[in-house]
Amino acid sequence: MDELKNIEQFIHEQKLRLIEKPDCAASLYNLGVALMSQGKFDEAIDAFEESIVQGVRMFESFVNLGYIYFKDGDLEKVAKANIRAVEIEPRYARGYANLGFAYLQMGKTDEAIEALEKALELNPDVVQAMCNLANAYLQKDDINKSLAMNRKMLELAPDFALGYNNLANVYHLLGEIEKAIENCDRALALGFEVHPDFLKLLEPHRKKSEKKTAGRTKTKTAAKTKTKTKSKPEKTAGTGKGKRTGKAGPKK
Repeated sequence: MDELKNIEQFIHEQKLRLIEKPDCAASLYNLGVALMSQGKFDEAIDAFEESIVQGVRMFESFVNLGYIYFKDGDLEKVAKANIRAVEIEPRYARGYANLGFAYLQMGKTDEAIEALEKALELNPDVVQAMCNLANAYLQKDDINKSLAMNRKMLELAPDFALGYNNLANVYHLLGEIEKAIENCDRALALGFEVHPDFLKLLEPHRKKSEKKTAGRTKTKTAAKTKTKTKSKPEKTAGTGKGKRTGKAGPKK
C-alpha cells in the first residue's frame, strides 16, 4: 500500500513539473516509467513518445517502449524500438540484448546472434543475453557453443533455473543422459516447470539409472558381507598346554 502511495505521489509530482515545463523530456520519461510500473501502458506510451519528441538522446524511452510492445506481442515493434535505442546509443548493451531476443522470437537466428554477441561484447555479465545466445547457437546446431555459453551463464548466475533446463536439453542432444537428468533435477528443485514432453523423454533413462544404482548398491553390500565373513579376525592366546584363553571379534 505504501509503495502504491509513493508511486501515485511520484506521478503527481511529475505532472506538476510538466505543467510548469511541458517540454521536459526527463519528467516525461519518469512519468512513463511510473505509469508502466502500474500497468498503464497506453498512458506510458504517450509519455515515452512525447519524451522522444522533446529530448535528443532518449534511447531508454525506446527500450521501455519495446518492453510494452513485447507485452502486446508485437515483435516487429519491439525490434524497431530497440534498433532506434542502439542507433542513439551504440554502447547500450541492454538495447542489443532486447533486439537479439526479439530477432530470436521472430526466427531471425543470424541477426539474433549478431545482436546478442554485441550485447555481451559491451557487457559480458548480461545473463538474459547469454541465455538467448545459447539458444540461438542451438538453433544453428552449434551444440558445443551452446554448451559453453550455458555453462558460463550458470557460473555467473548459479540459481538461474531456466539455465539448468536449457543445459539439460543440450546434454540430452549430446547423448549425455546422466548430466541431462542432473541438470533437469536442478531446474525442478529451483522451481522451474520443465516441459512434460522432456520429462517423458528422460523417464526411461531415469528408471534405468535407478535400477543400475540399486544393482551396484546390492552388489557392494553383498561383497562387503562376504569379505567380513571370510576375513573375520581372530586372535588366540594360550597359557599352558593347549589352553585357549581369548578370542577377539571384529571392531565396530
